[in-house]
Amino acid sequence: MASREGFLTDEQREMLKVATQNAELMTSLSLTLSPRSAGPKSPGKNSSLLSENHHVKAPGGGQSAALGGVAVRHPRRSHSGKIIKVKKDGAGGKGTWGKLLDTDGDYCIDRNDPNYDSSEEPYELIGYASTDPLDEYKKAVVSLIEEYFTTGDVDVAASDLRDLGSSEYHPYFIKRLISLAMDRHDKEKEMASVLLSALYADVIIAAHISQGFFMLVESADDLVVDILDAVDIIALFIARAVVDDILPPAFVTRAKKMLPETSKGFQVLNTAEKSYLSAPHHAELVERRWGGTTHLSVDGVKIKIADLLREYVESGDTVEACRCIRQLGVSFFHHEVVKRALIMVMENHTAKPLILNLLRETADEGLISSSQMIKGFTRLAESLDDLALDIPSAKKNFQSLVPQAISEGWLDASFQNLPDENGDKPDGIDGKLKQYKKEVVTIIHEYFSSDDVPELIRSLEDLAMPEYNPIFLKKLITLAMDRKNREKEMASVLLSSLHMEMFSTEDIVNGFVMLLESAEDTALDILDASDELAFFLARAVIDDVLAPLNLGEITGMLPANCSGTETVNLARSLIAARHAGERILRCWGGGTGWAVEDAKDKIQKLLEEYESGGVVGEACQCIRDLGMSFFNHEVVKKALVMAMEKKNDRMLNLLQECFSEGLITTNQMTKGFSRIKDGLDDLALDIPNAKDKFKFYVEHARTQGWLLPSFT
Repeated sequence: MASREGFLTDEQREMLKVATQNAELMTSLSLTLSPRSAGPKSPGKNSSLLSENHHVKAPGGGQSAALGGVAVRHPRRSHSGKIIKVKKDGAGGKGTWGKLLDTDGDYCIDRNDPNYDSSEEPYELIGYASTDPLDEYKKAVVSLIEEYFTTGDVDVAASDLRDLGSSEYHPYFIKRLISLAMDRHDKEKEMASVLLSALYADVIIAAHISQGFFMLVESADDLVVDILDAVDIIALFIARAVVDDILPPAFVTRAKKMLPETSKGFQVLNTAEKSYLSAPHHAELVERRWGGTTHLSVDGVKIKIADLLREYVESGDTVEACRCIRQLGVSFFHHEVVKRALIMVMENHTAKPLILNLLRETADEGLISSSQMIKGFTRLAESLDDLALDIPSAKKNFQSLVPQAISEGWLDASFQNLPDENGDKPDGIDGKLKQYKKEVVTIIHEYFSSDDVPELIRSLEDLAMPEYNPIFLKKLITLAMDRKNREKEMASVLLSSLHMEMFSTEDIVNGFVMLLESAEDTALDILDASDELAFFLARAVIDDVLAPLNLGEITGMLPANCSGTETVNLARSLIAARHAGERILRCWGGGTGWAVEDAKDKIQKLLEEYESGGVVGEACQCIRDLGMSFFNHEVVKKALVMAMEKKNDRMLNLLQECFSEGLITTNQMTKGFSRIKDGLDDLALDIPNAKDKFKFYVEHARTQGWLLPSFT
């Protein structure tokens, strides 16, 4: 094998030797300049070491080798004579081009350079907060829903929801829509149901509807914390969805299997199934619960019906008339179409063929159901006496219309409310009760005009028929419900006064039972009758006309599957709500007299003023100025409590003066003492000798003749 010397020439060996020596020299130089080396370091000193003490050899073949083979590296100097430190790895210093691909931090891009290239710009990483698409969707739908509640424009809401996209989040939209509506008025609840019906199938698929409602039911435990009657409201939304055919009836059964029986969601489904979907005529009741799908008042619907019938008589277009009736969207109120159409026949005989043809056509198409047709005829039969005052031949015309309608097949033969020859209906009502009803209607109308409670009481006393007191209560509230808030408030005030003066608690209970039993018939004329009755019941409890326990008694007296049970439950919810007393007392605007809570405050203040040294005459005048004689039992109650607390019998002098002047009646005195007696156990917790004091006051009252003999 050839030796290593055979690979290199002499010249190459010399160059290798010089390179090796230079490498050793550079190594020793780097150790001298290292920060770890001892001794002071001076930039000027270090930079001169290479030039003064060390010589780098160069190969002899080069130009500099001619001078002896040693090359001297000269330091670079500027023209000013200063030494410029050479950068490591070359690339020069200030004023030089630098080395190839130099990316020194001092390098800047000039955007004004004609050769500027934006791709040479350094990258800049910008941080953004991570967002959840569902959170963004929820924010967007809240704005959409709020706008819909303001404008009521279903088409715009549907378009906006469609533009949002993200159809997989539609169940959250359903839950949010109903949750927001639950904490608002009936108007918004009705609007929410209408919007869901409009979105069904067109924008939101059936599966998402079911999923959204299930999510809502699952969250019932949380919702009930903020909305006390959340269980009832969600149940009603579910029932409404079933009635509107956007939720299958089997939803309730399936959902119950997926929830624990102790949850509020399970309670919601039970309420929907048993209280709403199983009730007779549940479809009509559910649709009317929040005012009906048309958002029209009863008067508004009646006006539209009268207009369409008038236009039909002028045009004779049966198809158009049927379309208008259908467009009203109040199938539960079609009996009004029948009634007004029959009245039009009696008023205008020339319109008879057209009107009868329209009724026949609506019956054949199933537009007006058999039950609505019968109810229309029944309502007209009940008002024939009044109608005969304006149309003398009304009874005769009605008697001829009924057989014709039955023979033509658009009135069921079961209709039995045919008046006899004298116009009296064979309803089994004796003449005495019939006369009583007529007279109390007149008395109630006069009261609504005069607002004179004492006069009404005298009129009832003159009738001398206390056994019919429940019937009077039913008639009073029924007439008030079909009027304005002023009359409703007057009816509640009158009820409080009658309870003190004439009516027993049993009369009140029986009257409300009669009202609730006939609630379905009342709702045919008054769309929101159920809600109105609930407010009357709640107001009676707040006014101490009824005790809360009486609501349970009323429920027990109602027949099975009666819709009135739900009305009583609604009344309980109203009473249990936050600030219920103030809200219910002002539900009709407090049209007459002081609100009860205000009256209680004024009574407390006038008694405190009298107790601190006031004059009896002035205190009596203040009581008189309240103008709430039916509420004077509160004066008696508070006066007796204050006498016990202050251990001052001066209050008895005030009661004696009020009794002597006739300002506080025996009935009011007895009622006041009875209320103290009922709460004596609770009172004894604050006033230990309350029972002994009360016993003394009762004896004093008996001596003075303040109490009824029946008081024990």
